[in-house]
Amino acid sequence: MSSLRTLADPAAGEAQDPEHGDGAAAPRFPSPAATPGGGPAIGAIRVAAYAIPTDRPESDGTLEWRRTVLVAATVEAGGQRGFGYTYASPAAALLASGTLGPAIRGLDALDTARCWRAMVGAVRNVGRPGIAATAISALDVALWDLKGRLLSVSLVDLLGRARDTIPAYGSGGFTSYEDARLARQLGAWAEQGFRFVKMKVGRQPSADAQRVDVARAAIGDDVELFVDANGAFDRNRALAYAEVFADRGVTWFEEPVSSDDLEGLRLLRDRAPAGMDITAGEYGYDLYYFRRMLEAGAVDVMQPDVTRCTGVTGFMYAGAVCRAYGIPVSAHTAPSIHTHLCCALPNARHIEYFHDHVRIEEMLFEGAQAPRDGALWPDLTRPGLGLELKESEAARFAI
Repeated sequence: MSSLRTLADPAAGEAQDPEHGDGAAAPRFPSPAATPGGGPAIGAIRVAAYAIPTDRPESDGTLEWRRTVLVAATVEAGGQRGFGYTYASPAAALLASGTLGPAIRGLDALDTARCWRAMVGAVRNVGRPGIAATAISALDVALWDLKGRLLSVSLVDLLGRARDTIPAYGSGGFTSYEDARLARQLGAWAEQGFRFVKMKVGRQPSADAQRVDVARAAIGDDVELFVDANGAFDRNRALAYAEVFADRGVTWFEEPVSSDDLEGLRLLRDRAPAGMDITAGEYGYDLYYFRRMLEAGAVDVMQPDVTRCTGVTGFMYAGAVCRAYGIPVSAHTAPSIHTHLCCALPNARHIEYFHDHVRIEEMLFEGAQAPRDGALWPDLTRPGLGLELKESEAARFAI
């Protein structure tokens, strides 16, 4: 992996520590083969960022984009190498290697909770929500993958299986799509056996009813239709469009208002048509965020994202908190990781099979699993996540 920073790699030169200025060398640590407790010590840590262009310009209710940034990390110990990743700013790669790497290097690779605590502690003065949380996510995923490889067990079996498979929903339908493209994408997922599909709304509200009609005609009456406004509406307009969408059989209204507007989400949840779930949660970076949303009674379904909420450790914590409130979880994007996690989480409902991430994971990851009849199965024959980065393919996108 071509890395922005490499720890314990003399050929890469001195690692830089962003917390001590551009020219300050990060501290170097010894590389013991084993920790005092006998477990394998974490050695080399490598992080790299890749910018992958979308297959066409994309937009939702509040944002436009033409590329997706993948931040990939590897962590070595005991002759094995764990792989993790996040979808985030390239700045996450610098933070992961310059600040988080030194915090975990030399620790027991099997002590994932200890490593997670060390990383969370290391970003105290940086600020945990946002970029820091995504950087922790990439390394925490790599650590769990490494643990599975060291123990020769799949990640879902390491966590403990709650089910063998998890439903997925096809997600795309960007507001930048013309009607034909919208119908073709959602209709293809329906033909492949997906029982749920999702489209974006909110950029041109006056066109949304017609676009939803196009989607409904493409998928038929037996597939549930979800919409995602990405916080584009104010409360009054969101209430009005909830009725418009419900008349067209929409059963899921994601981020009808900003996910920061907990009172607004609760208002929508209380007054939306019967049978329509109000959902949010993808911007949760720590447990306090999820607790506040749950205490406010803001959502019918929570949507944590392993690539944002500090990794496998943070995701499973979030799932447990949601379960205590009786709220199901639908994992946000990154299907190759979430398949394992949601098959180990009792209150998981489904996974977002997001077009951009599916395209990247199929293109750049060896071992990415394809859905069957609208569901995803973790690969139990390979340890950890069962993924390998195709480095030669990824190199052309390196930042």
